[in-house]
Amino acid sequence: MILGGLQKLTLLDYPGKTACTVFTEGCNFRCPFCHNASLVKQRAAELPEEEFFSFLKKRQGLLDGVCVTGGEPLLQPDIEAFLAEIKALGYSVKLDTNGSFPDKLKEIVSKGLCDYVAMDIKNSKSKYLATAGVTRDILSDIEESVAFLLSDAVDYEFRTTVVDPYHDHSDFYEIGHWIKGAKRYYLQNFIDSGDLLSDGMQAYSKETLEGFALILKGFLPDVGIRGI
Repeated sequence: MILGGLQKLTLLDYPGKTACTVFTEGCNFRCPFCHNASLVKQRAAELPEEEFFSFLKKRQGLLDGVCVTGGEPLLQPDIEAFLAEIKALGYSVKLDTNGSFPDKLKEIVSKGLCDYVAMDIKNSKSKYLATAGVTRDILSDIEESVAFLLSDAVDYEFRTTVVDPYHDHSDFYEIGHWIKGAKRYYLQNFIDSGDLLSDGMQAYSKETLEGFALILKGFLPDVGIRGI
């Protein structure tokens, strides 16, 4: 595993859990607004696995869970063994993914290696490739992952980082139709971390985000907003 860093405590990343967050390096997307841009290009490991697992052993009984995020964790060839080792220490696992590896996602869930999946919905289907910063058509893979999570094979949420000028009201009508009935969906306000892949982006106002959420509530039972 190529690990890029560790947040030793989070009360927000894993709903209902006291957790830590470990960051994997490398991503197959190039979202212009990615706030972890330094993790997109895979480099040498910044955090040795031994150090990470030593930390987890010391926090047994103090932390409930581990959030595995990126980058894109499912790019890592050793991801299954990594998650299995975390589970063996008694932790719940939350996996963040962009949904472009549906077969890997299904395999991990079928083996009981994660307890909660947070999948990004980058945008409406018509704008997906541009928003994800890719040219290869990955939409069929995204749709397969969405359908899998909608089957309730594992606890999950969908989420969209909302960015001006990439998203508008029509996109959220489309997204609502697409994932209608999904258990949880969150709008995440864009934050300029200073570590972005592109310029010319900004956050929407609280009022605009609430308008987007109102659209989605016509399709989804649980819609929340983060970052306002």
